[in-house]
Amino acid sequence: MTTPSISFQYRLEDLPKTVEAFWQWAKPYRIIAFDGNMGAGKTTFIHALCNLLQVQDVVSSPTFSLINEYRYQDDGVSRIIYHMDWYRIDNEEDAIQAGMEDAVLGQADYCFIEWAAKAKCLLPRPFLNVSITTISPQERIMNCTVIM
Repeated sequence: MTTPSISFQYRLEDLPKTVEAFWQWAKPYRIIAFDGNMGAGKTTFIHALCNLLQVQDVVSSPTFSLINEYRYQDDGVSRIIYHMDWYRIDNEEDAIQAGMEDAVLGQADYCFIEWAAKAKCLLPRPFLNVSITTISPQERIMNCTVIM
């Protein structure tokens, strides 16, 4: 069986168009795990995705709070997004102690997780793994793979 995957190469100026194409492919996956070097654009991409979804809350990096909760309307239904940042988490045990396991198993319709590689074993399957690589200051490649 082939693992579903897709790649996007984009310029930052084309981010809204890329986010729209990404969401068409990614929408079925409740957990979306983002990885990439510092400054690769994980938070920027999630912010653009929340703009597409018309999130009304202030979207910001949850580096210190660990989890931000956002709400948006989807065909008249209120949906919840947990935006998590696991950068300050060292390992699986830290993630469990910080309540991340409960959050990914919780009531959010979607979980967007930055630095998910720090405790990927906590993620329920299937989930979408997104790796963002910087090609130049204005260009990125994003590889998306479903982890079964």
